[in-house]
Order: sequence, then structure tokens, then C-alpha cells
Amino acid sequence: MNAQLLEQIQTEVDTSFYYRKLAELTSDETMAKIFESLSKIEDSHAMHMLDKIKLSNPTFILPAPSRKARIQIKLGRVFGYDFILNDLTNTENQIAKAAIRNKLSTGEKISGFESNHLQIMQEVSKKHALPITGSIISKFEGRHKSIGGNALRAAVLGANDGLVSNMSLVMGVAGAAVSNSAILLTGIAGLLAGAISMALGEWLSVQSSRELHLKQIALEAEEIESSPEQEREELVLLYQAKGMDLESAIALSKKAFETKETALEAIIREELNIDREELGGSAWEAAIASFILFAIGAILPVIAFMFLSGYQAILVSLSFSVVGLFAIGSATTLFTGKGVLFSGFRQVLFGLAAAAVTYGIGRLIGVSITG
Repeated sequence: MNAQLLEQIQTEVDTSFYYRKLAELTSDETMAKIFESLSKIEDSHAMHMLDKIKLSNPTFILPAPSRKARIQIKLGRVFGYDFILNDLTNTENQIAKAAIRNKLSTGEKISGFESNHLQIMQEVSKKHALPITGSIISKFEGRHKSIGGNALRAAVLGANDGLVSNMSLVMGVAGAAVSNSAILLTGIAGLLAGAISMALGEWLSVQSSRELHLKQIALEAEEIESSPEQEREELVLLYQAKGMDLESAIALSKKAFETKETALEAIIREELNIDREELGGSAWEAAIASFILFAIGAILPVIAFMFLSGYQAILVSLSFSVVGLFAIGSATTLFTGKGVLFSGFRQVLFGLAAAAVTYGIGRLIGVSITG
């Protein structure tokens, strides 16, 4: 059976599954209809491929959504759905390129419709798919919006930073052949220093962004108070720039400026491109999350030295680290679409290479000191 065809039909099934779930999750009827239509189209593609496969394997049935797809939807309920939209955009890009390549190889004329889905997803991802609002209308499950669609990526990267940096630090000190207690102290110090630094950086980032947005909102509120007509004219231009005709732009701007509150909301959304829900995110929550995620990765190379010593502790520490690196590498497949084994072992290879370098440097320093 053609392995490429099996991979393609699974991709179509998963893509349809994503669109169907996003249609269920969005609160906007227009976006729901768009996602539902895309899902049905992907279903038809999958059925077309199924007919091809059945020519050589009559008993073959349409596969269910993959484990990866189901996990991503579940994670989206916690971390937000932005990364799924990005994944769909990448998938549609690959499908469009494959369709064009196939037509070129067979001499079939390119119609220009091969990239339609890609263009739709790019507009959604740019957050102005529908000119009626000038921003993405679908707000998936608002109770999780404060965490943000990039939180899952940040979680993986935070744990990876903690693991790789502290494993390299611990191996470097171990290479210098210092005492077990010194290695343990160094590992814990590295964990705390790194986690505190990550937490402080995240706190500053979130708090600074929040304060900047609040300042911008306050300035816009003042301008609406002092020169409402000028602000309304700016809103008309914004609507026109996003594809709306002049009459519709004027009508919508007048409706937005019926009250000061609705006018400010329109300006915040269209001109500042700020989501008020994100302003409620706590800088302290972000800092604590960063501290914990970094610490989870950084503790793995240290655990062995709490109970063991010498080369035995080093080997066990490396074993724990390898497991952690493989898990982190596997988690990245949620964003990259690469194979679990490939991503996991690649992460292990890079991590061990970093540890080997620092261990070698520590060994040289230790020999020079004792010599």
C-alpha cells in the first residue's frame, strides 16, 4: 500500500477534525460556518483518497483522527488555540505546494484554486479575516484566553532551558571531580538562579506590556473625549484599509460612536489591536509559571546527586536528563509535525553534546587545578 497516500489521508482526516472542533469552539456564527465548510471540504478530500486506496485494499476504512490531533485539541482548552491555527496554516501550505507539484509533474494546468484554503487560514491567522470587524472574530473559549496560544510553546521551551542549562552546569562541575556535595549545591544554585531569572524576566515582560496597553487606552479615551469626530474619521479609514467600502465604514463607525464606551472598545480593537481580556493576565501568575517550568527541567540532572555519588550519580543523572530531553523533543512535534522519534532523539543528541562539552571543560580545569 502507498505509504504517502496513507499519510495524506491521515492529514486530511486530522485537518477536518481540527476545523470541526474549531467550529464547535468559536462563539461567532460566521467563523463557525467557515470552519464547518473547510471541514466538509477536507472530508471530501479524504473520501477521494479512500476510494484510491480501496482499489488495492478493499477492506481499508477511513482512519480516525490521530492521537496527536486529539491531544492538541485537549491542550488547546488549557493553552489556547492559536498554535492549532498556526499548525493548520502550515498544513494548508504543504497541501497547496504538493497539489501544485503534482499538477506540474502531470502537465495539468494550475487553476489558482490550489492555495484557497491557505489564503483563508492566513487571513484568520493575521486576525483580520473578516472586514466587518477588522479583527479575528472567533474567540475560542474565553475562559482560557488569558493564558494565551503561545503558552504551550513557552512551557516546552522553559522546561528545555532549565534541563539543558542545569545539566550542562552539573556535568561541568562533575567533570572537575569536585565533591558530591559541591555538585549538588551547584545544581540547586543553578536551578534557583535560572528559575528566578526566568520568572523575573516573564514578570517584567507581562507587566510592562500591560502598563503600556493601559497607557495607550487612557490616551485614546482622552482623545475620544476631546475630539470624537476626528477619532471617528480615523476609524472610518481603518475600516476602509481593511477592505470595507466607504458607506459601510461610515455606518459602522457611527454605530460604534453611539456611546463613549462602545467608541473606546472599537478604537481599542481596531486601532490598538489590544484584547482587553489579555490585560487581566497576572504578571505574578506568569512569573510563577515560568519559575515552576524551569525548575521542573532543571531538577532532573540534580536528583541523582541527592542519593548517589561518583560515576554512578553521573550516569543516573544523565539517564534522567535523557528521558527529559526525549520527552521535550517529543512535545515539540505538536508544533513541528515531525516524527516523535526524530524530534526526541534530536533533542537528546543536542543536550548530550552540550553536556559533553561542559564535562570536558570541567575535566580540563579540574586536572589543571589538581596538577
